[in-house]
Amino acid sequence: MLVDSVSSTTSTTSTKSTSSSSSSSTTTATDSYQTFLTLLTTQLQNQDPTNPVDTTAFTTQLVQLSALEQQMSTNDKLDELNSSVSDLASSVASSLGTTSGAVNYHGKTVEAEGSTTPLQDGEATWEYDLDSAASSIKLTIADSSGNTVYSDVSSSTAAGTHEVTWDGVGTNGKSYSSGTYTLSVTALDANGKSIDTTTRFKGTVTSVDSSSGTAVLNVGGVSLSADKVLTVF
Repeated sequence: MLVDSVSSTTSTTSTKSTSSSSSSSTTTATDSYQTFLTLLTTQLQNQDPTNPVDTTAFTTQLVQLSALEQQMSTNDKLDELNSSVSDLASSVASSLGTTSGAVNYHGKTVEAEGSTTPLQDGEATWEYDLDSAASSIKLTIADSSGNTVYSDVSSSTAAGTHEVTWDGVGTNGKSYSSGTYTLSVTALDANGKSIDTTTRFKGTVTSVDSSSGTAVLNVGGVSLSADKVLTVF
């Protein structure tokens, strides 16, 4: 038997914001360099040819200018190094957070995009979205070998989110106790044209594998990357 009902879904999403900061020391050094260069150029343009700038003072100014250029170059390299270290730290923290936090999913019911879900505790559950109201909807469930085990028409044709729960009993009356099953939704409008649908599945996480560095959840035989989880119940 298939239960098809309209439901509302709240999905949890996370966003990452990145910010960039400029070094105040680099800005100050740049401003000082430009000011110094302007003053030096103006001094050379306006000096009295019969009484030029003292060579000692001019040499000192050139040395100061060279030191200022080196300071600017050093600041730029420090900014690049700081940015690289910051990106690396963020990447490592994100990886550790994903793998260690994924352990908490064990035993929890999760939802993710997809049409294949396990039959657990005598039930298999999906959700699908209709972009617009349909004239007819056919729901088909196939086993892992692609064989159709159940099919029926749905009376829930309204636009929006629909939840489908299958009790593991096939169209021929046979009971299925385990395995993974795939839901196909065929929705047509009044003119017989297909209506776009999006399918999600629900299931309980039975194990977590982080050996590859990326947390992979095992949902009763369905592999799911931890970062693909939409909702945890």
